[in-house]
Amino acid sequence: MRLVSFGPAGEERPGVLLGFGILELGAHDPSLPASLRGILAAGRLDDVRRIVAAARTGDVGIVPIEGTRLGPPIPDASKIVCVGLNYADHAAEQQKPLPETPLLFAKAPSCLIGNGDSIVLPSIDPKVDVEAELCVVIGRRARQVSAAQAYDFVAGYTCFNDVSGRATQYGDKQWFRGKSFDTFAPCGPYLLTRDELLDPHDLEIGSRIGARVMQASRTDQIVIRVPQLIEYITRSMTLLPGDLISTGTPAGVGVFRDPPVFLHAGDTVTVHIERLGELTNPVIATT
Repeated sequence: MRLVSFGPAGEERPGVLLGFGILELGAHDPSLPASLRGILAAGRLDDVRRIVAAARTGDVGIVPIEGTRLGPPIPDASKIVCVGLNYADHAAEQQKPLPETPLLFAKAPSCLIGNGDSIVLPSIDPKVDVEAELCVVIGRRARQVSAAQAYDFVAGYTCFNDVSGRATQYGDKQWFRGKSFDTFAPCGPYLLTRDELLDPHDLEIGSRIGARVMQASRTDQIVIRVPQLIEYITRSMTLLPGDLISTGTPAGVGVFRDPPVFLHAGDTVTVHIERLGELTNPVIATT
């Protein structure tokens, strides 16, 4: 299934993206929680599957795709856990050794935006960069999970753009502020459930600014893979339904180009991952 949260920012409703429209889940079963995160927490994906199996063109609760905003699949995630230096080709472009353990950092959930929403360039950081990333969405409470069990705790996968204010990131000498400017976490357009993507480590992944290709790689370049990441993270913190793990970015980011390439107002950024669609966001100056 392709799960979405659609509607105005702050008022998103859970749905399923079908070929003929968006199936609004609450219109078919009012007992379902009013958010995708709530549906995951309640363990009700099987109920969603039953609704989808019975859906038909023309049903009540089918919303047209055209003109409908798709927010981040989980607009209200409690945590965004990110992984640095986790692609072999990205480490190579920096001439750094491969990590032996994950390099974790966080982004503030308040910077989440959806497909088509604007990335706003902060006035205090002129060096804003793009990072295409595979994002893992946690499906149920996870604590002290082994790598062998890890996929049982995954709801699915989506595209993520770890937008980064490099001047702030490197100036602060720690990454939280530079990674967490408002609008710096585009995510979506949909969450593809785990049953439809058994191996997340063999997908094309990339980004472009307008027509210019920035990143072009495959997720087989991931150094520390999804099961090992979940094991490592849950040794120290509890992951909750709807939490996001952004698994790192491949080579080609702007800061390591010669000359560097950063975002400007008027640009359009697209992150694409095989099977997970395209996440596109316009870039605007702060007002």
